[in-house]
Amino acid sequence: MTTDLSQIEPESEKLSFLTKLAYGAGDMGPAITANVLVFFLLPFFTDVAGISAGLAGSILMVSKISDALNDPVVGFLSDRTRHPWGRRYPWIVFGGIPFGIIFCLQWVVPGFSEWGLFCYYVAIGVLFNIAYTAVSLPYTALTPELTKDYNERTNLNSFRFAFSIGGSILSLVLATFIFSQVQDTGQRYLVLGIVCTVISVLPLHLCVWGTRKRVAAVQRLRVEDPEDSEASLSLPEQLRVAFSNRPFLFVIGIYLCSWLAVQVIGSVMKYFVVDLMGLEPQIFPQVALTVQGTAFLMLFVWTRVSDRFGKKAVYYMGTALWLIAQIILLYLQPGQVGLMYFLAVIAGCGVAVAYLVPWSMLPDVIDLDELRTAQRREGVFYAFMVLLQKLGLAIGLFLVGQALDWSGYIETVAGEPIPVQPDSALLAIRLSVAVLPAICLLGGIVLAYFYPITREVHADILLQLRERQQQDDL
Repeated sequence: MTTDLSQIEPESEKLSFLTKLAYGAGDMGPAITANVLVFFLLPFFTDVAGISAGLAGSILMVSKISDALNDPVVGFLSDRTRHPWGRRYPWIVFGGIPFGIIFCLQWVVPGFSEWGLFCYYVAIGVLFNIAYTAVSLPYTALTPELTKDYNERTNLNSFRFAFSIGGSILSLVLATFIFSQVQDTGQRYLVLGIVCTVISVLPLHLCVWGTRKRVAAVQRLRVEDPEDSEASLSLPEQLRVAFSNRPFLFVIGIYLCSWLAVQVIGSVMKYFVVDLMGLEPQIFPQVALTVQGTAFLMLFVWTRVSDRFGKKAVYYMGTALWLIAQIILLYLQPGQVGLMYFLAVIAGCGVAVAYLVPWSMLPDVIDLDELRTAQRREGVFYAFMVLLQKLGLAIGLFLVGQALDWSGYIETVAGEPIPVQPDSALLAIRLSVAVLPAICLLGGIVLAYFYPITREVHADILLQLRERQQQDDL
């Protein structure tokens, strides 16, 4: 990076394909690490590190709560960073290496006692989440610094989510291959951690390299004035803004119900495949890949259906399919492997709406807020969506760990055969993978029914916004 970049002038608010590609690549690393942690960290704690399920759930809860608290701190500091490279790039460049190293350390098993391991993994979890936030939050904040065009920002984020979901699928493909090639259980996770570390860090620096000229050019022309800078609201003001918007409360509820179902299934899936279905551990990533791959393909299908029938209709259809899979899953028996994969496909159709619908509802909520207040306050609403997602996930993972612990789940000892679980543990696994997510999905359907912003209501909101803009221009 050199100071010559400041002399480049952007021809328009439109971005080149390579700039969009470089920006999208930046979300691959965070997506890979996040997906690996959801699917593999809890089984790693119980089956490799030898930590009880209850204690393992507590580790995940503490680290996730700390992660939720990192966001406002890192956001505050990055907004106020002064550096020749700009506000965001120092965080991504200098945070990328610690981000990778600490992620890799999560798959190391030091020779400590169980409580010593608890302290070690809590410390590593907290440090990793700090590093994760330090690179992912400034990365996300690059969007308004690349372009001010509304439609171009939407297009830019489509590249981001394509890389995000693609990274999640890639992590499962890697896990499937590594688990089939490496026989030692502990070495499998360590090799997966090392490979994912390398693949996760490189795209972050590619993002910096591919977008820095554009950001430098845009920032040189941007005039600092009250209308062009985002005012910082105090926490009480943010709470008031967010929770006075009734449709936003429904969106939060829909998102938490849907995403909690996704995360609980992901965290307990290994136990279901190995301990209840009696399959080899290397089969588990294949099942997870079936769900994620189907979800990726169905994103495009549900988008087309939403254009015709609306977001609520899509949520009903996808969640109904998902619920059918959950009901059958409750009665699935060992040996019914083909049916298990079929249910994974059906569930993937529903998982796609968990990605698509809540985040597509959020801009409608923001439009309503603009109509009421004459201000665009995306930051407040997006920040609370992420914050509540992390808190909800922390509670969900804690409850799963406690349920396994209370049911008498027997942890696998490295180098020994997989133990036969008691009936109480198998019942807890079955209820966790089928019933708990189903309850969450039913809650999401109820909230979606009462969500007030339909296609017609949103069209009226946009009409009123245009009329007000025309009046302001006179």
